[in-house]
Amino acid sequence: MSAAPAPAPAEGDAPKKGNKKLIIIIAAVAVLLLGGGGAAFFIMKKKAAEAEAAAAAEGEDGGEDHAPKKPAKEAKKPEHGKDAHEGPPTFVPLDPFIVNLADKDAERYAQVGISLQVDDHKLAEEMKAYMPAIRNGVLMILSHKSSEELLTTEGKQKLAEEIRREAGRALGYDIEEPEEDEPEDENAPKKKKKKKKKVESYNPIVQVAYSSFIIQ
Repeated sequence: MSAAPAPAPAEGDAPKKGNKKLIIIIAAVAVLLLGGGGAAFFIMKKKAAEAEAAAAAEGEDGGEDHAPKKPAKEAKKPEHGKDAHEGPPTFVPLDPFIVNLADKDAERYAQVGISLQVDDHKLAEEMKAYMPAIRNGVLMILSHKSSEELLTTEGKQKLAEEIRREAGRALGYDIEEPEEDEPEDENAPKKKKKKKKKVESYNPIVQVAYSSFIIQ
């Protein structure tokens, strides 16, 4: 009696074993990919950290040399005073003065034209409001002068300084009279005195310029 043939494998067994092998292969490939990617990530991170450290070290060593420097601020000029004036000078002409002089032996008069130089062109416009006070001060000074005083160069220079101070006072500035040196006594023993530096009061009137000067 012959042996019975072995039972044939069921149709569903072969595909199941093939699927298991395929899954194992895919899992192995995935593990390899993940492992390589992780290693690459850590290597790139390490290199980035080293690059940042090198850049920080360069910044500390040469930061002062490469840092942009701020430009120095220019010194501001004063708003008033002789240094504040820029460009051509500013003159304020006054109408001519005709005044009887203080001569006792004869009746004489002076016809004087003057212009006031100011240190600020804006002041030239403001002076219009003070012009009556300025003219009054100039007339009072001229009326106390004699022809003998005004005929000399020193007399004209002294008159110009007096008008300059009086015009400044008319504008509201407190201007003191200059200190005059006391006459020295020839018989008195000479003593060494320390000279004190005279501080001149601020006056917006720079100078007085004559445009005409007639004495009759």
